[in-house]
Amino acid sequence: MTPGSHTILVTGAAGFIGSAVSARLALLGHRVTGCDNFNGYYDPRLKSSRVEALLAPCDVPCPAVELADAAQVNALFERARPTLVVHLAAQAGVRYSLVNPNAYLQSNIIAFGHILEACRLHRIKHLLYASSSSVYGGNAKVPFSEDDRTDEPVSLYGATKKANELMACSYSHLYRLPATGLRFFTVYGPWGRPDMACFSFTEKLQRGETIPVFAGGRLRRDFTYIDDIVEGVLRLLFKPPPDEVKPPHSVFNIGNNQPVTVIDFIHTLERVLGVTARLDLQPMQPGDVEATHADTAKLQAWVGYKPTTSLASGLTHFRDWYNQWSTIRPA
Repeated sequence: MTPGSHTILVTGAAGFIGSAVSARLALLGHRVTGCDNFNGYYDPRLKSSRVEALLAPCDVPCPAVELADAAQVNALFERARPTLVVHLAAQAGVRYSLVNPNAYLQSNIIAFGHILEACRLHRIKHLLYASSSSVYGGNAKVPFSEDDRTDEPVSLYGATKKANELMACSYSHLYRLPATGLRFFTVYGPWGRPDMACFSFTEKLQRGETIPVFAGGRLRRDFTYIDDIVEGVLRLLFKPPPDEVKPPHSVFNIGNNQPVTVIDFIHTLERVLGVTARLDLQPMQPGDVEATHADTAKLQAWVGYKPTTSLASGLTHFRDWYNQWSTIRPA
């Protein structure tokens, strides 16, 4: 599939990854339609700000659509008439799945089923969808390879993402729908989610508040910068699984392949911000895993790409954005 000019639907376009992907696709000359449900998982004003700052200048519409409603999904596809779909809408977060499991069943299972059915009916040429490193569960073998077992998730969030992979694989088998799942590894950077470590730790450090640190800070995470994620998404979008593969479905890790402990992440953030953290050491939380570490050999072999942004560089970019954002953020 040549990059050319395509009509592309991006779900979750007001989200962290979705807004960055949508803007990049539009700047490359594609006709992009977005959608989001603008839910209250975190302050929806951040989503609205992403739309205003990233999507509006590129003429990317982003109407409110509830993907768990089949009628709304069908109407969306009828309006957008996409040839490619990037499905990034989901209920994210491991810990929140302990609090509100129904949100994950609605957004990650029912909504995804509606997306698959719409892709079938509209003969989509390639569905690219978000999975997660959480599918690896408590796997002790690192780095995580796409061939590793993923049948023992330790969180409902991880279970729903594994379910997405199985659902997509079945549609690929039954209807020859080319589909690619992306196992993202701890994405951070400008316009990130405020519940994730990069954003929430920065907020607390700037306010002089204590940072909760689980499992003594020894947990290791493969922090991956947003621009690296976007580059991987775009390369994979225009190179679907070949039609002769049965089924035409594949999954890829997109991670930095350089995990660091959470305590080292905090120390790097301290240096970038020029402040000292006060830590509140807490036990390991339910649903957490000891480590995430992406094996990116498959990604490199298929599209010739490997994320390279260092943690210090990525956090510096985030700091510069945060300092600007904090002066204009909604009160």
